[in-house]
Amino acid sequence: SAEVLIFASEDLFDVWFKMSVLLETSLGDIVIDLFYKERPNCSLNFLKLCKMKYYNMCQFHYIERNYVAQTGDPTGTGRGGHSVFRMMYGERAKFFEKEMVPKLRHNRRGLVSFVDGGNGMLGSQFFITLSDDGIDFLDEKHTIFGQVTEGDDTLDALNSQICDDNHSPFRDIRINHTSVIYDPLDDPSVLSYPSRSPSPTMEELLVVNKMALDEKEEEQYGKNAYEIEEEMREKEARAQAQILEMVGDLNHADEKPMDNVLFVCKLNEVTTDEDLVSLKLLEIIFSRFGKIVCCEVVKDRRTKKSLQYAFIEFDTSEACEQAFVKMDNVLIDDRRIHVDFSQSVAKNYKWEKKGLEKVARRRDQREDGERRREENNWIRSSRKRSRSKDRSDERRRSMRERSRSREDCRYDEKKRRKDISRSSEDTSRK
Repeated sequence: SAEVLIFASEDLFDVWFKMSVLLETSLGDIVIDLFYKERPNCSLNFLKLCKMKYYNMCQFHYIERNYVAQTGDPTGTGRGGHSVFRMMYGERAKFFEKEMVPKLRHNRRGLVSFVDGGNGMLGSQFFITLSDDGIDFLDEKHTIFGQVTEGDDTLDALNSQICDDNHSPFRDIRINHTSVIYDPLDDPSVLSYPSRSPSPTMEELLVVNKMALDEKEEEQYGKNAYEIEEEMREKEARAQAQILEMVGDLNHADEKPMDNVLFVCKLNEVTTDEDLVSLKLLEIIFSRFGKIVCCEVVKDRRTKKSLQYAFIEFDTSEACEQAFVKMDNVLIDDRRIHVDFSQSVAKNYKWEKKGLEKVARRRDQREDGERRREENNWIRSSRKRSRSKDRSDERRRSMRERSRSREDCRYDEKKRRKDISRSSEDTSRK
């Protein structure tokens, strides 16, 4: 019964804790479960290469629709790569023999196989099948070692890529990051694993013969003149917002005005903050849509005359929308007013001269915080060192006391034996 329970627990362990790897590609994530029982060497090779971040920034250099998507070559040419055994045993183990027993067949989509580099030797390159049919002739040549369990949408995106005559995709599709979900195997001491994913080099990022993933083939394809003009306006507004952010007139380029503030223009000149009757009338007229938090008529800085427009801040955005619908072209103080949603961002935060003082203050606060964190970390580390030193000293002291007590015990034992031997000699003489 104990053997049955152990066997059942092992089966449950294999079901719930499979050797798995997460590939984060530029098109989406893929989770691969490895067939360790059937392909132990292939699983070990793939798992440790992923753990060493060997596949990071590898391109999908070969994609054939409804066939396979191949990657795993750091050079991106399809002629590079090596196994993990090279790092363990040297150049003679650059490739390893493929495992064909038990026989696994390419009969479905999402199977992961190592590419046969010739003479039945495998390295680091692998491919993922993209179809359920027409791939059975791969059975005798390439070695299946895993199955895609999550990421069908990513496989669809790979299968829909446009490629040239050599089946090389026009877009730059890469493995950005690899994460080992479960690894029950021991790590060889000769292998070194990075604590984080290495940053990509400029040579890896600047690919001149590939299109970026977010780059469009023809940005104006299928658009009419109005849509093209609207897109140009948006780009120009975005560029102007970035300029305002650089000079300090905006907190950030994507900042948006408040949705509960209404802009009112074409007011009568007499409607000012000093004219309480007109201002009160303006508030009463707009207060029927909701509670008004603030009503401000903008004046000229020098002459203090009304500029004939105002900002009305409501308690809710719904009240602001109702006032926008109902109050346009309404007669107030013998003037037809015009209302619109506010485009000003001044109410989002306290406005300071050119925003430079606020930026400098935030920078100083950030530097002070970093300095305090460094000091606290240094204090904690020094405390830990002192505590560890105290513990080690106490441990040495206790060990010395134990050794002394043992020596005393040995000395007492020797003395006792000598006394016994002397007493026995005395008795024998007598």
